[in-house]
Amino acid sequence: MFYEPGKTAHGLPHDPFKFNNLTFDPPYVMFSANQTPSGRRKDTVANAEATGRFAWNLATWDLRDAVNASAEQVPADVDEFERARLEKDFTTVLKEPRVPMVRRSPVKFECEYHSTLRLPGNPPMGTVDVVIGKVVAVHIADEVLTDGILDVSKTQPIARCGYYQYAVIKETFDMIIPSSDQWGEDILSGLEGSSSKNKAIGKREKTESGEREGEV
Repeated sequence: MFYEPGKTAHGLPHDPFKFNNLTFDPPYVMFSANQTPSGRRKDTVANAEATGRFAWNLATWDLRDAVNASAEQVPADVDEFERARLEKDFTTVLKEPRVPMVRRSPVKFECEYHSTLRLPGNPPMGTVDVVIGKVVAVHIADEVLTDGILDVSKTQPIARCGYYQYAVIKETFDMIIPSSDQWGEDILSGLEGSSSKNKAIGKREKTESGEREGEV
């Protein structure tokens, strides 16, 4: 499935990008990269800032070897897709230039560069760049959706834990914050990541605020 947040409807009962983001209406994501052993900024950071765009690809168990290969420090002119034996798809909304995406990744975001938060550290590698991007297009393989929700048991994402250790997620469990009033229900809408409910809450709050001002 494919849609553009804020422009086109995804047709699902839940917003599918809530599983991994900074905020949801509109959706933003981030990545971070420390400097190289020679004290240079990573090529990914430089490319995002220079082009104003980047692609986010879900790292999965099936892609673990390619993820590891792509982390090797190589010259900027080396095609890391070829080096990691990955086929490319290209962004459809972001054009001129189009950005390569990992074809085998079940979830891909097209992102417009927003900003970089640069946290200073001790040389040569201590300084880190936190790059934030706005998601303008979402690509999700239909086979990893269950009842309108991205099914983690199907994507099996991996996460770096520290040292040389990684984890793979194969099962999840739900916990819903107890709620007994409208405020609590509104909080749940935020945790659900529903942009439509967020807009409805904003409209309601604006109306109620106007009514309160009229009573003064």
